[in-house]
Amino acid sequence: MTDDLSIRVERSFTAISPESWSRLSGASKACSTLACNPFVSHAFLSSLEESGSATAETGWLGHHLLLETDRGELIGALPGYLKSHSQGEYVFDHGWADAFERAGGRYYPKLQCSIPFTPATGPRLLVAEGLQRLPIQSAIAESLKEVVRRLGISSAHVTFVPDDEIGVFEMDGYLHRTDQQFHFINEGYADHEAFLETLASRKRKALRRERRAALENGISIDWLTGRDLTERIWDQFFKFYMDTGGRKWGRPYLTRTFYSLIGERMADDILLVMAKREGRYIAGAINFIGGDTLYGRHWGCIEDHPFLHFEVCYHQAIDFALAKGLKRVEAGAQGEHKLARGYLPVTTHSAHYVAHAGLRRAIGDYLARERADVEQMGELLAEHSPFRKGERQQED
Repeated sequence: MTDDLSIRVERSFTAISPESWSRLSGASKACSTLACNPFVSHAFLSSLEESGSATAETGWLGHHLLLETDRGELIGALPGYLKSHSQGEYVFDHGWADAFERAGGRYYPKLQCSIPFTPATGPRLLVAEGLQRLPIQSAIAESLKEVVRRLGISSAHVTFVPDDEIGVFEMDGYLHRTDQQFHFINEGYADHEAFLETLASRKRKALRRERRAALENGISIDWLTGRDLTERIWDQFFKFYMDTGGRKWGRPYLTRTFYSLIGERMADDILLVMAKREGRYIAGAINFIGGDTLYGRHWGCIEDHPFLHFEVCYHQAIDFALAKGLKRVEAGAQGEHKLARGYLPVTTHSAHYVAHAGLRRAIGDYLARERADVEQMGELLAEHSPFRKGERQQED
């Protein structure tokens, strides 16, 4: 790092001005450019904090790294949190923590550089528009290691790192971890039927039957965005989220206030897919609209109907992406059941700095084997895609 640049750790995201943050690449408020990722926007990150969803009380104490000039100009950043647990991250390190603590070490607190409760790849090493990216990204990655040493903590973890950033971390000595998600890639299909025509006949017929069955019992689907997202609608969706999230996770992560804040600040970047029966909504899924990607996040319901989850979360997301000309749909973490519905395996990346040399070696050995397993599994899953031979989508 040069003498006229310094790194600062900011605990409160609300202390960072929206104007300075929006000048960072990929972090603009409006998702009108291909580079936009809604989750690194000031609107999204500040809403997590202000709503009480990601705070010290919930184990997410803000430790955002800000790279500034000697005039106080923000030219680079890395969102981060000091964590007292490993919940809400989707890149699992509980085994590392258990092993280190059994050996007499202290794994928590740790630094988690990610978007809370959001398993979506996106920019992490944010750089102001118009500047050379690599030197600033390298300075941020090196500064993160220094923050770990200064705090005397075990490690820093940067998760869901994009392909064009993971090399920066590797060059700086971070451990590289891979995993898999399932994404739908829009190959320029005119509509959902055009997409279905690329599938093997048996798969195509099965999905058509599934979609018909999902909408039996008088169920219809609404797409809600922008001004449609009233407080009454959020009340209904939050009921779905609490019911399903409570059964799945024990304690849902997001507060009711969070939805009001994002509804106020980024309504045009949100799509709710809502299922209605007998005049009332019974299920819904929330999606965020990026520059070229629809990001499916979570869903909930108050009535169980066969295949409704698949319709609301996966088929309708494809319909919307095709209607709006979006390049892809990212449907969240895990889920091999997505493969049969046209979502193909893609590799996700994370970078890890571990201060203790012995733990670092042990994790590094494990990750080398894990990366080989992930690659092999991806190849195996791709061979079982629903596409006709020669029609299979290719992830770029």
